[in-house]
This record gives sequence, structure tokens and C-alpha cells, in this order.
Amino acid sequence: MPEATHEPIISSAANPVIKRIRLLAERKHRRREGAFVVEGIQPVWQAVEAGADIEVLVVAPELLKPPAARAMITSEEERGTRVARVTSELFARIAGRDGPAGLAAIVRARPVPLAALDVPAGALFVALHEPGNPGNVGTIIRTASAVGAAGVILTGAATDPYDPAAVKASMGALFDVPVAAAASAQEFLHWSASRQVTVAAASARGERSLWEAEFPAPLALWLGSEGEGLPGPLLDRAGLHVRIPMVGTAESLNLAVAAGVLLYEVRRRTGLAGPGRLPL
Repeated sequence: MPEATHEPIISSAANPVIKRIRLLAERKHRRREGAFVVEGIQPVWQAVEAGADIEVLVVAPELLKPPAARAMITSEEERGTRVARVTSELFARIAGRDGPAGLAAIVRARPVPLAALDVPAGALFVALHEPGNPGNVGTIIRTASAVGAAGVILTGAATDPYDPAAVKASMGALFDVPVAAAASAQEFLHWSASRQVTVAAASARGERSLWEAEFPAPLALWLGSEGEGLPGPLLDRAGLHVRIPMVGTAESLNLAVAAGVLLYEVRRRTGLAGPGRLPL
């Protein structure tokens, strides 16, 4: 069998693939194009395994060392996925991290409409109201995957879950956990009521300690933005208010840390897990 022919190795920053990667660093272009960039062996591999709509795999052959990763690229290319090979110098210029592994991908975004979000028996969700830090959002998506959550819901004017910082922090979990958006808190609350999902709002003013509260399922843990938390009118709309017990001088926890504490405590006490998950 003759060897497959490859496109010439790209060395120019003016190449359309490279220009597209750079454009997709901006939210307005990601929204317009319906695509985003994934970088790193594990995240790209998870995108492949999840059946993500991969527009092109971008490979720097001199940087991509693991034989298994090379074999995966060959397999995907044989299946018809486009592979753009670039020089190591050019890849380093477009990479979002030091010491790049030599693998990235442009992936078509598949946002999940809130109305289409599945609510299986015993479902656990985490909802974030207007988070501003994409790294926090990505970390929370990663934690949600780890505990077997059924989805992450962004309410209001939230940061973009396809922001490079969010994609990087999610470590590929973006392809494992459904991420839905509600244009407003009202839309989220209407959805939760119609699907009989209990909303537990996290607040330093919550009347029940996390250690004492009961968590009926299906359940959505709702957290506010990094600086403001959940506004009072929204807290009033939640069916349950919980606070994370704290001692010491810190007044609050980082949003991603708080979400992790809440998710794991609920997971510990209720055993909620997604299909096919192994017990922790």
C-alpha cells in the first residue's frame, strides 16, 4: 500500500489555518465561526474520543513525541480528518503554553440548548451566574466531570466556556460534560421548576450549613460571580440556601474551590454519579 500523501509542512504565519487559530483567540470570532481551539495531547485526544466535530488537527511532528499520540493522528487522518503539519517554531508561536506538546485542533462548537439538557434520575448540576473568569469555569467543568455531574449551566452574562483559558483548565472535560447556557436567571429558574430540579443557592448568608443541609435530587448547585456572589433577589428564588462553613480570616473561597467543595460533599452524601461512572 502506498504511503499517504501529506500537505506540505506549514512554516508561514500567513497560512489560513494559522490565521484562523489566531482569530479564534477572540470571543467574537469564536461566536461568529462556531469554533474554538483545543491544545494539548490529552484534551485533543478526549475531543477525538468524544466524537467532537474536528475541523483540523494541527501537528508539529518534531514536538509530538508519544508514539500513541502519533498513531492516533495517523488513524484520524486515515478516517478523513484533515491534518495540518507545522514547523515546531511556528507551533511555538501559536501555542498558549510554554513547552508545547505539538498537538492542537480546531473544533466546531456544539452548545447544548438548556431545554435539551437531559435530567436523568438523581441528576446533579452546577449552575454559575455570570462568572467572569474563564479559568474558573474550565476548572469547574473539570470538577463536574470528576464527580459525574449531569451538566454545567451558565446563567446571564457569563464568560465564554470556549475561551482558551477555560478550554485549557477543563483538561478535555468540556467534551465529557454538557455545558448549557441560559440567557437570564429567569430562564434557568423556569427550566429548573419545569424539570423539578431543586436549586440550592450557595451564599455566605445561607441559613443551612453545607454539613447539615439535605439535598434532594435532581439538584442544581447555584453559585454567583467571583466578586458579587448571587444577588439577593436571586437568592430569594432558590429553594434551598447553603453556606460553606469557614474559620480563619478569609471571607470567601475562590469560585472554583467553592464549587469543588459543594460538588464533592453532595457526591459523598448522595452518591450521585453519571452513567458508567465508577464509585470514587
